[in-house]
Amino acid sequence: MELCRRIRSEQIYVPVLMLTAKSEEIDKVLGLEIGADDYLTKPFSIREFIARVKAIFRRSHMIRESMDITNKNVIKKGDLKINVEMRKVLLGDRKVELSPKEFELLVLLASNPGKSNNRSRLLNLVWGYDFEGYEHTVNSHINRLRAKIEPDMAKPTYILTTWGVGYKFNEEI
Repeated sequence: MELCRRIRSEQIYVPVLMLTAKSEEIDKVLGLEIGADDYLTKPFSIREFIARVKAIFRRSHMIRESMDITNKNVIKKGDLKINVEMRKVLLGDRKVELSPKEFELLVLLASNPGKSNNRSRLLNLVWGYDFEGYEHTVNSHINRLRAKIEPDMAKPTYILTTWGVGYKFNEEI
């Protein structure tokens, strides 16, 4: 857990798959919340392990494509400036400190303005897991992200709620 926390605090993106004997739900949630891409408990089969590694690489590829990193290293929307390569966010002249998952969520949404994403899709692309009951993770990250970038939380400018669906980045900025 500490190693993952340190890697993510240094804003180094490498896929992280936690292999552990800790199988309590709180351990899994904590591992995923601090930045692991997946969490696999012992005992596990080699086939499951290989499938999960392939899934992590597939999601990483999808996120990179979605971010269009090769052609778009900086996303500028209104007063918000996101340097994807340097993993830095500015709001006007103020640096915004984001957790790794908040950053990935912001880049994913900002890279596709106007496109509504349901919570399940965001979970799969940003966290890399598809478990029922974890959709509150998306909500809590969106709330923290809004608190850091929105001028008025009651009337969001950047991250909009698509009622009955999920979230999207405002395409009119």
